Amino acid sequence: MRWISPTQRIQRPPQSYAGTVFRWIGLLILILLPCSTGIACAESPPGAAPASSKPHVTLRFVSWKPDHARVWEEVLADFTRTHPHISVVRELAPHSSTAYHDLLTQKLKNRDATVDVFFIDVIWVPEFAAAGWARPLDDIFSPAMRQEFLPAAIEVGQYDTHVYGVPSRIDAGLLYYRQDLLAKYGFIAPATWPELVRQAETVLAGERQTNPLLQGYSAQFKQYEGLVCNMLEFVEGHGGSLMRPDGTGSALSSPDALAAVQFVRDEVIGRLTSRAALTYQEPEALSLFLQGHAIFHRNWPYAWELANNQTRSTIAGQVGVAPLPGFSPGRAAAALGGWLYGISAYSQHPDEAWALIEFLSSQAVQKKFSREAGIAPSREALFSDPEVLARSPQLRNQGAVLHAATPRPRSPVYPAISHLLQRYFSRALAVDGLDLAQEAAITDAHIDRLLALTKAAR
Repeated sequence: MRWISPTQRIQRPPQSYAGTVFRWIGLLILILLPCSTGIACAESPPGAAPASSKPHVTLRFVSWKPDHARVWEEVLADFTRTHPHISVVRELAPHSSTAYHDLLTQKLKNRDATVDVFFIDVIWVPEFAAAGWARPLDDIFSPAMRQEFLPAAIEVGQYDTHVYGVPSRIDAGLLYYRQDLLAKYGFIAPATWPELVRQAETVLAGERQTNPLLQGYSAQFKQYEGLVCNMLEFVEGHGGSLMRPDGTGSALSSPDALAAVQFVRDEVIGRLTSRAALTYQEPEALSLFLQGHAIFHRNWPYAWELANNQTRSTIAGQVGVAPLPGFSPGRAAAALGGWLYGISAYSQHPDEAWALIEFLSSQAVQKKFSREAGIAPSREALFSDPEVLARSPQLRNQGAVLHAATPRPRSPVYPAISHLLQRYFSRALAVDGLDLAQEAAITDAHIDRLLALTKAAR
């Protein structure tokens, strides 16, 4: 059955002129009769939504616990006011994208019809499409609508000629730093990782007496998806890659990839940062930075607003942001991240689900998220919007980073590939005396075997 968009008009047969006149007379009598007979005619309160004749629908929206709960509550309240026949119930999943993926995919595997709308991490689209969990949106998310978004954000929502996701937010790794401390020692934001190490060591030596808890670097090194993003940035920044250019196999054993991992192992973990960083996801790494205990910090665009929030940060007004370094000037990499809105293939309310997605991805709502939550928009026009830039000046320099961000491997079996990458990187950074080349070769073999089985199954 073809899905008809709520925006498509149903064609009705023509009516006679006389029939139309009599209908209008009857309607006027019904409207005027109560007032003429003394029955009170109350006016609608200002701003009230018109009464809806549509049946009431409750949508279930599966998402993670938001960093800016107030903004989300206001946005969903606005949607309900403009769509009074639709209620939205959110099911909040863990912050970790890995844990969220496990919860959501379990529901979809069970064909849970109560799930209507969900967030899709940009790396899940091939998996969800191949499994038949996400509804194709080609008929309602038109090419003209797609042109209003960043090309990278649209590309990651597509798989096998179909589009499955509408961009919510686009992310790329960024380097946050203590602007006051760098200026104190005559530094500007580093362009290379070795330069970052030298700057951090200089600042740490000078600040040791006054701030013994200060660390050089704070990032996400726990064994989860964030670790893959962090290590991709080191590997790509060194000229290596997680996968071969044609996508047919793993490339962890290449000299550049091995050198990048060795650098993190020798120069970062236990030197610029404590080994506790091996347990950090985004919240823990950011908390260390907001407390004034880190010079440099790697995170996504949302961290800017929190770092400069007077009520949540001890270093508000002292924070700078720059592209991540590379291993040579001009050769840097930032992992492409972000989230898309998708509709479950098992939803019983696809029209209402699309109405919610169309509202949440609108320019007005993305502008609100950008201004009040520091979230990088996925709509092209907002990167030059004066109101947005006045509140989020860091976006002036982030557009180029977001356009050039590096995607992770795109495959229907990416969760399995990611699991192998996570295990390899975690062991490489945590296990003393580990034979790095041997461990990389073993992981390459596992990923190559997985890709071969996937190819054979098609």
